[in-house]
Amino acid sequence: MISIFTYQLLLIMSVLLFGLGVLTSITGVIILATRAAGRDMRTIANQTTQLAQKGLAEDVAGLVGNASALLDAMNKLVRTTAGVGVFLTLFGLVLMALATWLALQIY
Repeated sequence: MISIFTYQLLLIMSVLLFGLGVLTSITGVIILATRAAGRDMRTIANQTTQLAQKGLAEDVAGLVGNASALLDAMNKLVRTTAGVGVFLTLFGLVLMALATWLALQIY
């Protein structure tokens, strides 16, 4: 009776681990699809570029420097968001692989 309970427990653990991996992977893909290439980010980038061009045309050095700093900060933000999305996707795949390995060890 105890051995059957052990198999059931391992099977439940592997199913839950696989489900957690699926949810983590889906979350990572959603983050990559929505936040890394968001419409608002593109709008801010376009407006900052126009602001920098206007600053260059009117010889306003501080305006150009601030616009460049804003563009750098936005690039870092996009890279960070993309990094989180990639990490979650890969971590979910690893969880699914571990769940599959655990399920194969049962039988």
